[in-house]
Amino acid sequence: MIQDLKVTALVPIKENSERVQGKNFRKFCGKPLYHHIVHTLNNTYTVDDILIDTDSTQVLNEAENLSSKVRVIERPENIRGDYVSMNRIIEHDLGNSEADIFLQTHATNPMISSETITHGLREFVENMNEFDSLFSVTHHQSRFYEENGEPVNHNPGELIRTQDLPPLYEENSCLYLFTKESFALKGKRIGEKPMMFATPPVESTDIDDEFKFNLAELLALSRQDHED
Repeated sequence: MIQDLKVTALVPIKENSERVQGKNFRKFCGKPLYHHIVHTLNNTYTVDDILIDTDSTQVLNEAENLSSKVRVIERPENIRGDYVSMNRIIEHDLGNSEADIFLQTHATNPMISSETITHGLREFVENMNEFDSLFSVTHHQSRFYEENGEPVNHNPGELIRTQDLPPLYEENSCLYLFTKESFALKGKRIGEKPMMFATPPVESTDIDDEFKFNLAELLALSRQDHED
């Protein structure tokens, strides 16, 4: 809990993946990828429960053995597949859980830390009178262009230092915080008045292709070496 508010983490895990086959179950630093986020959430004292929504027999059979916080529910046939909106899955999960705050993350975010999750929860709770939801972002200060070559955040005729450019923020899918009430208003995890929460670059990798899988594993192994 955080300030007497119950926090439930929602972790959707599907059997198939398009760009990296079987990535949720592929060995990452010696154990299946999805084990890492479960381990992190288990070690996050501000998270009370972990609800895993899955269509995977492997997850159904083993995930509850990974942590006493874990409860697994089987995803219904009507919300399975690669083209089902994540918001439909979250809606299903909310109907199967009670909490003051819901935290949604993914198996493909193995680098996010317990400290960062707790920091995000604290920021959200302290500002709930102003914001109804939170989503994590990656901060960028570089020269960006549209597909047609039009500059986005700079004037090519004025080559000011990149650190002086107006920053842009990329939604990185690592962390979402919301309530049942904020979700109900729009049917989305990002509410009407969201807070952006910048996560450390090394923790912000969302594995969606082979390169990012290998990069995240190298970063994770490097972090383990420094901790040993």
